[in-house]
Amino acid sequence: MLSQAHDIGVPSLLEALRTGTGSLHVALEKRLPFFSVRLDADWYRRLLEAYYGFYAPIEAALYGNGLIPNGFDCLLRAKTPTLIRDLNAFGLDDHAINALPRCTRLPTFDSPAACLGALYVLEGATLGGQVLRREMATRLALDSDNGASFLNVYGAETGRRWKEFLDYLGSLSLDMPAKQRAVMAARSTFSGFEQWLDSQEVLL
Repeated sequence: MLSQAHDIGVPSLLEALRTGTGSLHVALEKRLPFFSVRLDADWYRRLLEAYYGFYAPIEAALYGNGLIPNGFDCLLRAKTPTLIRDLNAFGLDDHAINALPRCTRLPTFDSPAACLGALYVLEGATLGGQVLRREMATRLALDSDNGASFLNVYGAETGRRWKEFLDYLGSLSLDMPAKQRAVMAARSTFSGFEQWLDSQEVLL
């Protein structure tokens, strides 16, 4: 549960999340094809479709459950609209997007702490997106106007919004069991994302 006092001698929520997800993060990055010499526009489009199939349901589950602690702006930080914009740029209309497969094996977000764990993964991905954005601009001539807005979802505000998110996490006092639930949800989000992308055959 959210507590009123920090535990003494235990990792902060951010430290617990970083330690608990580091190996999963590295493992997933190694399988993403953004830097593969075989990546072409078709593979990239399939990646976008797979990302949409995960982000759309997970954001709906997170933002609609009413459990995210106050201070997080769901509307400002939603990623799904940029994925729709990118898919539109690749020629998919609303009907085609709605027909895309969606992940149904999502983590369970049944507590504020679990929501925070998932948000940590989704927000952290915006930093990596900046590196990928530059690579896709060089490799496939893509930018925010023709299919890569998701990779630059916050634009010039990326660094500031990440710091604001870290400040948000730091403002919340969680007891040790709640921190553990946050880490479990973050790990489930990472592993669930990799399993979903694997099922869609878009990973290396």
